[in-house]
Amino acid sequence: MKRFSVPFARMNGLGNEIVVADMRGAATRIAPDAARALARFEDTRFDQIMAIHDPQTPGTDAYVRIINRDGSEAEACGNGTRCVVQALASETGTRAFTFETRAGLVTAREGEDGLISVDMGRPRFGWQEIPLAEEFRDTRAIELQIGPIDAPVLHSPSVASMGNPHAIFWVAEDVWSYDLERFGPVLENHPVFPERANISIAHVTSPNALTLRTWERGVGLTRACGTAACAAAVSAARTRRTGRLVTVTVPGGDLLIEWREDDGVMMTGPAEWMWSGRLDPETGDFVRDPEAEELPEIA
Repeated sequence: MKRFSVPFARMNGLGNEIVVADMRGAATRIAPDAARALARFEDTRFDQIMAIHDPQTPGTDAYVRIINRDGSEAEACGNGTRCVVQALASETGTRAFTFETRAGLVTAREGEDGLISVDMGRPRFGWQEIPLAEEFRDTRAIELQIGPIDAPVLHSPSVASMGNPHAIFWVAEDVWSYDLERFGPVLENHPVFPERANISIAHVTSPNALTLRTWERGVGLTRACGTAACAAAVSAARTRRTGRLVTVTVPGGDLLIEWREDDGVMMTGPAEWMWSGRLDPETGDFVRDPEAEELPEIA
């Protein structure tokens, strides 16, 4: 491939910083070193790269490879998926898509109002499915804490998988009262999580609303994490803290999460294009395209 041969769009989903890279027709992947290099540039610092590859399964529109800031791969990213939908909808005029990811098939649709709904699939609660390193029969609250034994700062999280592992600590105070930047790395890499975990602090504010902060696996503090919002919403309903339709307020804004009666989770929220360019998938070097006033095609 030629240098700067991959078109990309710098986007965000509620402040979740996303790079959407068009790898269709390419015989290579974005290298982990290239991802880490892109993350070091101020202009291209990201939470996830959503790399759009040619479809691998008939009936799907694309295979989407999800790369974290540290070069590791993620199974799912709801906010990034909304960005992919907006980019492809602008290119093709199509509003409904089916993507394949490491977590399986994901369907999504852009509405007339510009908001994008993503079917995030069914949550999993079994300790082996999340996965956890040891058996917990009831994952609504597991034995895990940080801080002194007799006065823990955080304890008894709900755990769940939305295609990736999540732990949600419930607090009675403002979620900003906790030093998540200090606790997050310790909990992400706790031995009970063999594949590491996304760590969230949640505060229920009403029967249909909660606030959330997340330390994202392989990323760090983030303004939004779609799978964390889904995991928190279903765990809130599962522990009878809320109903099954909730507004989750993250630092970047609001997401509407519905845990449907068929057990599927629907996430609805916005996506925003910022600028576009081309990158080298081996080194992470990039050039910006001339600024455009309208959302461009990414191909």
